[in-house]
Amino acid sequence: MRKKIPTITRPDPSYAAALRSEGEEDPEKKDERMLVGRGSVIAKPAQPTMSEPQEPIVTPSSSIPDAVVSTNTAMRHAERSSANVRRVATTRKIDIRVNALERQEDALIDCGVDPAHVIRAALRRAVKNWTLEPDFVAPSDEQRTRITEWRARTSLAVDAPTLTLLLRAHDPLDVLSKWTLIRGQVEPRVWSEIDAILSEITTSFAVPHGDAEP
Repeated sequence: MRKKIPTITRPDPSYAAALRSEGEEDPEKKDERMLVGRGSVIAKPAQPTMSEPQEPIVTPSSSIPDAVVSTNTAMRHAERSSANVRRVATTRKIDIRVNALERQEDALIDCGVDPAHVIRAALRRAVKNWTLEPDFVAPSDEQRTRITEWRARTSLAVDAPTLTLLLRAHDPLDVLSKWTLIRGQVEPRVWSEIDAILSEITTSFAVPHGDAEP
């Protein structure tokens, strides 16, 4: 015998809720999800603020590459070196050999001073304020002494441009010694100074060295 199903004569909310289909959602839960979804859409995430890039501060020392500094330093050294070369190149050294004249031998022997010292002193005086002239002077024909122990030998610095003029005019092939080009200007001055020194020595010996008068 079957059980009799009761007949519902009025709407029953609890029964209607039980009969809600599985695909139908609860309105309250649906409203909560909609609110949450709307909140996620409305609320925008905070974006990080980007600061403007700052230009690097460049100091004078860092702005110049090391290679440029080294190049400038090398150029300055090169300019100084070239200036020193130009300064040195204005003169040229010439080896000279000077002796007294034959007519001065006796006075040199009798003066009481080593003749070699007299000749060297005369040479120093002769070239102290002397400058080379561009006009060539031929060597003198006067007889030099044959006493080679008296000869003074040294190096003499002369003006290079003037010497070049003498070479072009009188020795264009550069076959003569440089002393040959200037000895006509130097030797007469030395002989004149030898005579002057001998005269000074003679005068000095002639003055009495006794006690001074009271």
